[in-house]
Parts: sequence; C-alpha cells; structure tokens
Amino acid sequence: MGKNDSTKTGRISSDAVKARTGKGWAEWFSVLDKAGARQMPHREIAVLLNKKHGLSGWWAQMVTVGYEQARGLRAKHQKPEGYEISVSRTLAAPVRSAFRAWNDAPLRRRWLDRPVEIRKATPGKSLRITWADRKTSLSVNLYAKGAGKCQVVVQHSKLPDAKAAQRMKTEWARRLDRLQSLVEA
Repeated sequence: MGKNDSTKTGRISSDAVKARTGKGWAEWFSVLDKAGARQMPHREIAVLLNKKHGLSGWWAQMVTVGYEQARGLRAKHQKPEGYEISVSRTLAAPVRSAFRAWNDAPLRRRWLDRPVEIRKATPGKSLRITWADRKTSLSVNLYAKGAGKCQVVVQHSKLPDAKAAQRMKTEWARRLDRLQSLVEA
C-alpha cells in the first residue's frame, strides 16, 4: 500500500469507513487537506471531524490517524505521546496462572529479565506497569479463552521512536514465549 493509497488505510477499507461515516478515505483526505489538516496537531483534526463533521469520538480518532499515516505525518505504531506496540499470546493455562506469573515478583523474575513497578493490578484481569527504563509503560490485559486457556495482551507505550518500537515488539514476542513455557509447564 502506498503512502497515498485511499482504498485501504491501516486495516480499514474505504468501504467500511464510508459505511460508518458517510465518506470513504479519499473523500475524508480531500476534506482534511482543504481544511489545512497537514498543519494541525492530532487533537485539532479529531475535534474538527467530531464538531464540524459529526463523527463520533472513535471514528474521529480513526479517520485522524488514517489521514496522518497516509500523509506521512504519523508512522506505524506512533501515538501523540510516543510509539506503542502490542503483542499477544494465547496460553494453555488459566487466567489466574498468567496473572500470578505477572504479579508475583519471584515468579515473574523466572521469565521476565527486567525489574518493573506494578502500579495497579486487577486480579485475573489486568496490570498497569512502569517498565524498567522508568520512562515507558505497559498495559497487560488477560482474557479467558475457554477451559484452561487465556490470552495475554501486552501494550508497551511511550516508546521514543520507530526503532525502539520494533525492538520491543521483537523483545515482547521472546518474553511472552518464556512466559508461555513457564505457565504451560
């Protein structure tokens, strides 16, 4: 897909956008170009789409991000506060086992080779964590997937650049493999 491809932006087709917003990608890109959105910050574009064009908050954000990516104003994984990646694994273990592997410090040290600070933990559901660098954050969500199975989704945010985002995506794949080995043993 090219930078100015307006049939599909990200994972959303132009037809899907049109069905929900009344305009396809090419039409939204034209509207935003005419409004001078290339020079606007993200928030201002989203507010314009919401207030002037009546898009819901969610669709205003989706169209804004699609526009920014298509126009080269935002890279893949880039958010206003830095870069964010997401990696997930489905484990042959119950949610409580995966949660314990994250929340219990001695157990966590067996698979995660970095010190972290757990800011908030909701048993069997989620954890909010400050990463070892003390600058970036993790959001860990756990989902039951039937008898004795669960999905672990790690979002690592506030990464400084695209290179760091790609490095952490690879690192989290490796770390989740180690977690999987531990909880499935």
